[in-house]
Amino acid sequence: MVDMNLEVNIIPVSDVDRSKQFYADLGWRFDEDAAPADGVRIVQFTPPGSGCSVTFGQGITAARTGSLQGALIVSDIEEAHNELVARGVEASDVWHGAPFPAEVRLKGPDPERTSYGSFFSFADPDGNTWMVQEVTTRLPGRI
Repeated sequence: MVDMNLEVNIIPVSDVDRSKQFYADLGWRFDEDAAPADGVRIVQFTPPGSGCSVTFGQGITAARTGSLQGALIVSDIEEAHNELVARGVEASDVWHGAPFPAEVRLKGPDPERTSYGSFFSFADPDGNTWMVQEVTTRLPGRI
């Protein structure tokens, strides 16, 4: 089978400049801000260490603002949480156990720091939600 690399996720936003500032404040790499046609603006950022970028702007998606539910993988959940909070992000507390539904979440990181077992979440100004998950050892077949 031909490799299929996920390289861009499109985020629906209501205020392009506000979103641009938010993702810059996260410390994500700014890649582009282009207006290739009337009524079209494309802004792209890439999270540190990621092969996948996010794109938002004007005239690029009909998705409802705030409808994105994305996931980020980190090697240290507490370090990532502390870094985002220090950058002014309103993040949930760290939890472990199942990520869904919220009622089954257990407080704090996984006591054994099991890979795929600890999480927190945050949202951008439009309510697009990012779940952050700790992965220290990949399952077989995963990069």
